[in-house]
Amino acid sequence: MEVSLIVNKHKIVIFQYEPKYAEQTVTMWRASKELAIGQKEIHSYEEHVYFLNHILPKQYRIDLGLLDENVAGMIAYNECEISQLYIHKDYQGMGIGQRLLNKAKALSSGRLSLFTFEINKKAQRFYEKHGFKIVGRGHENEENLPDIHYEWVSD
Repeated sequence: MEVSLIVNKHKIVIFQYEPKYAEQTVTMWRASKELAIGQKEIHSYEEHVYFLNHILPKQYRIDLGLLDENVAGMIAYNECEISQLYIHKDYQGMGIGQRLLNKAKALSSGRLSLFTFEINKKAQRFYEKHGFKIVGRGHENEENLPDIHYEWVSD
């Protein structure tokens, strides 16, 4: 199912990930994550593309937000968890993340959990604004950074 919306005279299309967008998605993901946590990605670009195309889809649905044929955001989720949510640094604050998150909520079991880096204050504000509550702290991750565990429950 494809969803289109107009933001600032730009058409944003939200649809299920297709491998032809792998390079754009990984480039956006790496830049957004680096900006959010202040550290370079620990995996090679090729490993990241492989992860996106072969590992992540085994457990998660992946949706993209495309703005003028550019990958503006991505989310990986299943009925109870959000694994990844990244928005291109140039398109943050345009509502793309909210649209992707709303889709994950709509397809959820009524409860979603996720982890975000404690250093990523912008993500914390975003999730809390959209109804997520802190349920724990600390989680093992490859980056060795403190995490916050969030949960959302539908009304």
